[in-house]
Amino acid sequence: MTQSETYDIIVSGGGVAGLSAAAAFGTAGFTVLCVDPAPPVTERDAEGSDLRTTAILQPGRDFLDEAGLWARLDAHAMPLQVMRIVDAGGPDGAPRVTKDFNASDISELPFGWNLPNWLLRREMVAHLETIPTVTFRTGVGTAGVLARSSEARVRLSDGTVASAKLLIAADGRNSPVRKALDIPVKTRRYGQKALAFAVTHPLPHENVSTEIHRRGGPFTLVPLPDYEGRPSSAIVWMEDGAEVQRLMEMDVPEFEAAMNDRSCQILGPLTLASRRTVWPIISQWAETMYGARTALVAEAAHVVPPIGAQGLNMSLADQRCLLDLAKADPANVGSPQMLERYHRRRHPEVLARVTGIDILNRTSQLSAQPLRDARAAGLNALYSLAPVRKTLMQLGLGMR
Repeated sequence: MTQSETYDIIVSGGGVAGLSAAAAFGTAGFTVLCVDPAPPVTERDAEGSDLRTTAILQPGRDFLDEAGLWARLDAHAMPLQVMRIVDAGGPDGAPRVTKDFNASDISELPFGWNLPNWLLRREMVAHLETIPTVTFRTGVGTAGVLARSSEARVRLSDGTVASAKLLIAADGRNSPVRKALDIPVKTRRYGQKALAFAVTHPLPHENVSTEIHRRGGPFTLVPLPDYEGRPSSAIVWMEDGAEVQRLMEMDVPEFEAAMNDRSCQILGPLTLASRRTVWPIISQWAETMYGARTALVAEAAHVVPPIGAQGLNMSLADQRCLLDLAKADPANVGSPQMLERYHRRRHPEVLARVTGIDILNRTSQLSAQPLRDARAAGLNALYSLAPVRKTLMQLGLGMR
């Protein structure tokens, strides 16, 4: 006989977004089932670990604090005080424009706090074990969805059928839940991929996140805690797909020479301190952020290139909106009225941010020298206008 289980909330997806959603709703008193077909990889050097990092911006940190997660994460988090933009798009590839955006101009707090994704998952999984209203099940995925007027019935890959007032799809850019509900998406492709890896360097990063623009996409160094006694940073290196393939095929000395050329040695000579991983770059957004008894969050709803630390922070804003609506009217969790409000509140902002990041990414890809010169001039002009500079920083943080 098929087993049947009942919860207030089912979260499909056990990545960082799904785990944070489970923690937030569980801490708020809702019964939650969170499922993911793959066990989480929670060690830095284990096969399959996610070596990307995530900057948790101020509003996201507040949300994770309410979910009970920040107390576990704080000790591992590296503050990001300054966002540095470097244009190295001149003919010689040397830095020619460098501008610092300092959080002290708008806040007493840093812009955000950087953490490795594998560590986020480790700490979030550990925290879920302390919440009595949350069940986290790995090795089990969503196999089918039947949305009824009063509940969503989810058929799981182990044969279990679970039902809930609200199904949260946090199951990635290829979301099985979104596909099951026939919610259409629009996708923009750039011919880019991103290399993600960690490095050490002789000069301290001083809590500065540095984004270097030349061509093909930004080369971003994000502060990490010291590694084996040396200053360390995470790198996201965006390039055309063919170039990424060429870089992946290099041996370590050749690759280190290439990344030191691309980094302009701003932190001194970089030494590779992890394996290299590759991630595809797209923009994607769902035409609606909900279906019957279902809310789409995170990459099930929107995907953006890794620029400006927007990805997970947009996802946490989705969850904040959903949780606020659920707490305001617990009797109507998952109702059409609640989900329509969620879509109206989040979708316009999602579209605006996807569009803005798309423009920034296309600008970073520029290869023609006159266009790269125009990019440098634009950076100078924006930075010189203090009110504009502060407004851009506030928008980036999600401040109103």
